[in-house]
Amino acid sequence: MTATDVALVTGASRGIGQAIALGLASAGIRVIGTATTSAGAAALTAGFAARSLPVRGAVYDALDPAGAESLLADLEAHEGLPTILVNNAGVARDGLLLRMKNEEWDQTININLSAIFRLTKLSLRRMLKERRGRIINISSVIAAIGNPGQAHYAAAKAGLIGFTRSLARELASRNITVNAVAPGFIETDMTRALPEPQRSAYQAQIPLGRFGTVEDVANAVIYLAGDQGQYLTGQTLHVNGGMYMG
Repeated sequence: MTATDVALVTGASRGIGQAIALGLASAGIRVIGTATTSAGAAALTAGFAARSLPVRGAVYDALDPAGAESLLADLEAHEGLPTILVNNAGVARDGLLLRMKNEEWDQTININLSAIFRLTKLSLRRMLKERRGRIINISSVIAAIGNPGQAHYAAAKAGLIGFTRSLARELASRNITVNAVAPGFIETDMTRALPEPQRSAYQAQIPLGRFGTVEDVANAVIYLAGDQGQYLTGQTLHVNGGMYMG
């Protein structure tokens, strides 16, 4: 990573995305973090400004077909197109397949997979021109092990790993690496809201005996984005405390 790098981190308002933005900015990288609303983007900018870190919030709605074009036009007019892209924005809404509505399947696949295709494709211009870049896709342990009520989420996150491997082969000759990070159960607002019996059941499946932290995931992303990760491409780093060993 150099001072000329620009990192785009989607879904940076909270949780894992916020920790990734914080880690990259602390390493001296100019970061644009996205939120789904202008109010969220402004709050993101203000929050990082209070820490004197170079992070700007920007609006990105993954369900808007023109969202990726609008976001990258904004970057091009200000900081420049990204050399580091972290596809973190996603959604998880549980539901058994027999009760799942078609629109629930479509929306989950669109946000967690199709939107990443659109944004990544448009983000490649500077990377291809300068023959350097890092693309890091946030998948999930659910892609590897499955989970009842998450057929749509698992399908999208598993598809993201296949996308990662194929794109890595396409872009390797241009010195652009493409990797995935697959978090396990991480301490976030979502997992903290789980009923205690369910939390305990999940925790019992983790050999290290605890949920991970958002910093655990961010550290893996920062490694892949930096010089230390320059010879890794097409890989999936599983950050799950040993819950899945593949």
